Amino acid sequence: MPSQTVRHDALPTPPSSAARAHCVDLDEHDPLAALRERFSLPDGTIYLDGNSLGALPRATAARVADVVTREWGQDLIESWNSAGWIAAPRRVGDALAPLIGARFGEVAVADSTSVNLFKVLTVALRIAHEDTGRKLVVSEADNFPTDLYIAEGVVEQCGDGAALKLVPATASDARAAAIVAALDPSVAVLMLTHVNYRSGAMHDMKRLTRIAHESGVLVIWDLAHSVGAVPVDLHDADADFAIGCGYKYLNGGPGAPAFLWAHPRHVERFRQPLSGWMGHAAPFAFVSGYQPATGVDRFLCGTPPILSMAALECGIASLKDGDANPMRGLRAKSIAMTALFIELVEAHCGDAMLLATPRDPALRGSQVSFHARGAIAGRGYAVMQALIDRGVVGDFRKGATDDEDILRFGFTPAYLRYVDVFDAVTTIADVVASGSFRDARFDVRAAVT
Repeated sequence: MPSQTVRHDALPTPPSSAARAHCVDLDEHDPLAALRERFSLPDGTIYLDGNSLGALPRATAARVADVVTREWGQDLIESWNSAGWIAAPRRVGDALAPLIGARFGEVAVADSTSVNLFKVLTVALRIAHEDTGRKLVVSEADNFPTDLYIAEGVVEQCGDGAALKLVPATASDARAAAIVAALDPSVAVLMLTHVNYRSGAMHDMKRLTRIAHESGVLVIWDLAHSVGAVPVDLHDADADFAIGCGYKYLNGGPGAPAFLWAHPRHVERFRQPLSGWMGHAAPFAFVSGYQPATGVDRFLCGTPPILSMAALECGIASLKDGDANPMRGLRAKSIAMTALFIELVEAHCGDAMLLATPRDPALRGSQVSFHARGAIAGRGYAVMQALIDRGVVGDFRKGATDDEDILRFGFTPAYLRYVDVFDAVTTIADVVASGSFRDARFDVRAAVT
């Protein structure tokens, strides 16, 4: 590759030792510092990818091993009763409920985020069509792709005028206005992700839900990048449905079960489309004909994945530290850490990184994204691979053009330290300044980016 001329006045400068000492002091006075000991983190790694896959709680391996060797290995099928396997979807849902502003008995943990979205979107469209005759779903063009794929499938199945309308991607400060403008009298359901997976921009859930309801529109919220990272109160927001995953900030492990919530005013109105035996009113009666269970249990489908449920239960417990709803403290630390990261990157990385995340903490989740510019323009993937090689783990998301490529950094306050933020920026500045990302091995694309 031809050499690239770089302006020396634009090269990153290393952060000062005084600034690092300040970060060490912040860690020493951090009221959440003890939470870090609940996680198993590799030596020499600064993990800034908890928005993709959370770290391993120390309790998880022993708990899963106990389920395998004792509950399964010794007690065999009796564990469905003696170990409470059959109640896992509701029990884990009840543990999760305080983190999203739900009540006891309202959350079911089951299946994947995509499958749960299929369930609630189908039900929401049925309710909207019965009440208003509408069948149009509105979402954002830059919503997480699987949500849009599921919506395409749902409207195709519904047929007869059902359609999906996408609000074009726009600047973060104009997103809400564009969505509101799209809520005309033909709209049945508004389907949004609370925190955008690429930019980290966060919607005002309560305000948008209220405006949608004023237009007769039901609202579904995807909380995949919210739960465990930012406070959510579904009842206060008067949301209609919510879904989300368990393997990001909940630290439930790869492929952890997802969750589903339906407002009590909707939950009994329709049976969900995947009428499997666990959603039956009496699954062990083995009768012909489907009769949905009462409450959120009717949104269950197949047999719960017990090993994964046990891991997710540990992940949720690892956040709480005796507090049923620890989100206020976690959110305060998240805001402080992301603000520090933005300040340090902008101060020490010259014109190489352009902030893509809202600067206002009220408008961002617990991640910070940057566009690659200047010396690293068009080389975002290679830069991230070079960072990972140096022990700073974030991730890369490809945009429609090189200018839209994103370097993402997720901040999980339960196990990250302020000194990790400082050291990560020191490494970023060095990778950019040294040009080490130009090594050809960093251009080799892996299956997962």
